[in-house]
Amino acid sequence: MNNPIVSINIVVLNGEKYIRHCLESIFVQSYSHELIEINILDNGSTDNTIDFIENWKLKNENFKITFIKSNFNHGMWGGQEELLKQSSGKYIVILSVDVILEKDFISNAVRALDANPKLGALQAKIYQFNLRELEIENWKLKIGGTIDSCGFKIFRSRRIVNIGHGETDIGQYDKAREIFGVEGAVPVFKKEALESIRILGEIADHDLFWYAEDLDVAWRLRMAGWEQRYEPSVMAWHDRQTTKQTRRGLRDFIAVRRAIPLRKRQLEWRNIRCTIIKNDYIINTLKDLPYILLREITITVYLLIFETAVFAELPTLLKLIPRMFRKRREIMKRAKASLTEIHAYFF
Repeated sequence: MNNPIVSINIVVLNGEKYIRHCLESIFVQSYSHELIEINILDNGSTDNTIDFIENWKLKNENFKITFIKSNFNHGMWGGQEELLKQSSGKYIVILSVDVILEKDFISNAVRALDANPKLGALQAKIYQFNLRELEIENWKLKIGGTIDSCGFKIFRSRRIVNIGHGETDIGQYDKAREIFGVEGAVPVFKKEALESIRILGEIADHDLFWYAEDLDVAWRLRMAGWEQRYEPSVMAWHDRQTTKQTRRGLRDFIAVRRAIPLRKRQLEWRNIRCTIIKNDYIINTLKDLPYILLREITITVYLLIFETAVFAELPTLLKLIPRMFRKRREIMKRAKASLTEIHAYFF
């Protein structure tokens, strides 16, 4: 069987400090460069990102590179949908600019996806890295260290976490396994799977715009009956800025939260609730209602005391609810996974 074309799609906004490392990690891939196409959309950068990409494109003519310069900020997933129109690959790598790929990333991802026709999305083992240390060490990254994510895990309370985040890798995630969903730093999708969840003209929910689109896409893939797996041989490094600190107690938790931009905290609160409204089976919600209510009460009390400004997003949430229910109707019409199959992933 011939190896398929793989599209690597990058949406960037003022990514000057990351873009060189990100693109160079594509250049060293062991997968045939003739079968890799690179699609980049710039969301209106005002730093030197555009100049660097244009120069890199000229120097790397062995790759098929499409570069779109937009004066409009499409957001992360809105930009990805624009790039999907340019993508001829069977598989789509959604590559964040602050991610570096291990040299066999694409080869191992293709092998895993080709082996399972029901597999709609693949999650890499993602390690943390620090850009400042990377520059000092002259771009040498080692396999191992601190884990950034091995995919999404969801609890009966509807709390969502990145599997393994902040843990030292001692082999505890060395086995491939089914997971609830892939997270957004560098997921690999079957293009057919992404197209199958398009509703009202959108793959990602444009109402979410910035935060939790990856969770929403993963949840809808799961509802549509696609499998999602974690594959440890597919590796990358992610410079996740806002959640690197270890949280020990309430004081540290508050400090970590306050390091996250307020707008992101507001959208996190709003968009996760929109995602649950759209995608959760009512019977599963009722089954887990005590867990959900306890968590919501706890979050509300915490926000009222420490982060009242997050509730400035409440009017927008209320306005969005009717639209979420319209989208919910479309999602439920197409749902192939049973409520029992979905609930099996809630811990």
